[in-house]
Amino acid sequence: MTEVLAGTATDTESNGSNGSTASDVIGTAEELRALLGEPMERAVNKERTRLLPIDRQWLAASPFCLIATAAADGTCDVSPKGDPVGFVKVLSDTRLAVPERPGNRRADGYLNILSNPHVGLISVVPGRSETLRLNGRARLVRDAPYFDEMVVKGHRPILAIEVDLEQIFFHCAKSFMRSRLWKPETWKPEELPHHAVIVKSVQQTRESLEELMEYYGPSYEQKLYGGKV
Repeated sequence: MTEVLAGTATDTESNGSNGSTASDVIGTAEELRALLGEPMERAVNKERTRLLPIDRQWLAASPFCLIATAAADGTCDVSPKGDPVGFVKVLSDTRLAVPERPGNRRADGYLNILSNPHVGLISVVPGRSETLRLNGRARLVRDAPYFDEMVVKGHRPILAIEVDLEQIFFHCAKSFMRSRLWKPETWKPEELPHHAVIVKSVQQTRESLEELMEYYGPSYEQKLYGGKV
């Protein structure tokens, strides 16, 4: 599928008559609790401030996480991070490090950390519907002795995020179960166009569609740890 997609929805379409009214908006914690109810005791008490052996075991099995950040003005970002399993390095019971690899150099999350160190991570293990949530304060480091232990295909990390942990807990499996995320029979990637087509349909590029198709083709994987990205 290579045709360019149709235009996106307008503001009028996205904020039409089916939107919420002022009376529908939840404005206080009391209103929220009236709708949700109170959490069960086990959910309240599951928070920890230090990594346990099971947390270390989970991180050693995880090849992927999401890192949420917010700038000082409140603007937010969530960035995916992935590498071979165990890529999030445990430095101590209260500190971990996430390596940076070659990317698009937007650095949205990193710029946020420079103005607001609070971060949240969700660590994912393929096939498991639970997730491990880790919240804390981060800093960026350009080098450290442990970088030598993060080498992949001959490449050391560009930098790393060190996170001093303040809150740790496992999140239940319900969202993954509802979405059936790990059920291959529900996957339909062919219903969406090639990424090159998506890029061409949402932004003006100097490259032609054919050039983008080549860029995002089989050789793209060769640029994961080095080369022009």
